[in-house]
Amino acid sequence: MIPVSESSVQLTENKTLENSDATSWQSLLKQSHIDAKALLSQLDLPESLLAGMEVGHSLFSLRVPQPYLDRIEKGNPSDPLLRQILPIAEEANLQPGYVTDPLEEKSSNPIPGLIHKYKSRVLLMGSGACAINCRYCFRRHFPYEDNGLSSERMDQIVGYLNQHPEINEVILSGGDPLATPDKRLQLLANKLASVPHLKRLRIHSRLPVVIPQRITDDLVDILASSRLKVIWVLHINHAQEIDTNLIDAVAKLTQKQMIVLNQSVILRGVNNSVKALSDLSERLFDADILPYYLHAFDPIQGASHFDVTDDDVIKLWQSLQKELPGFLLPRLVREIPNRPSKTLLGLQ
Repeated sequence: MIPVSESSVQLTENKTLENSDATSWQSLLKQSHIDAKALLSQLDLPESLLAGMEVGHSLFSLRVPQPYLDRIEKGNPSDPLLRQILPIAEEANLQPGYVTDPLEEKSSNPIPGLIHKYKSRVLLMGSGACAINCRYCFRRHFPYEDNGLSSERMDQIVGYLNQHPEINEVILSGGDPLATPDKRLQLLANKLASVPHLKRLRIHSRLPVVIPQRITDDLVDILASSRLKVIWVLHINHAQEIDTNLIDAVAKLTQKQMIVLNQSVILRGVNNSVKALSDLSERLFDADILPYYLHAFDPIQGASHFDVTDDDVIKLWQSLQKELPGFLLPRLVREIPNRPSKTLLGLQ
């Protein structure tokens, strides 16, 4: 691996831009906070949406980077990408059964910044920041401020990993683990690689999708040099999210023999049709991304308008099974708290 000393970079999030270029990923990330009126104007949307946007924004801020905005159809309030990021008044409705911690992650949080739910793998909160605030996010209420990875805390985590030889994989998640500088990610990767029984580093990120410029040559070299096998799990819900910039970014990863998978979540008004999901799988494969998981909706407070019943999801998945070859069919799963693995749905 490429050496980097702890003295050369602190293991805390650096909010300073590394590059002042307006098209750099750092600048695009910094500029992803957008005013509601500016969003309506840029996308030629009616001002009648403004009042609802302000209600939703007050609960969970509007945040979306320009490369993602560029893929949204102007003048279309029903655009599937717009629906994922548009705050609406219904987010203030408190519906029974929709909670702030639907996966009960607080009960699996032995060290701040680490979640250990499954026997052989743990999840680290690589960053509490995101490039985009997806309205359906199951961690929209997560206490990121209490789960940052300082150097001292990372040393605790390495100690925990060394005491658990059954753990062979670490998942970097968040927030978004790529919303942090390359050098910090390098230090994290180096610390994890020092644990002898770890085999894999899995990176769950939406940032390459919404800001493809984030896949820098330096980042690719850092991860390709690790002794750990690197697997990427991107988060793409609709074929329209895949453009040539994302395809080029993924090519940088696959050329270094990194595996790139995708997970989606079923969302009413976004992808809850056989055509939308079939088109997504085909488009993913064209981009050298393998469909991996299709998640049933997690009942997060503020996003009940996205929910699709499990019965409807199963019928949809079974119809999708008739349309696609097996290697393009994502596993349909639900994550149920306190179970030792994800629960497969749709199997007869």
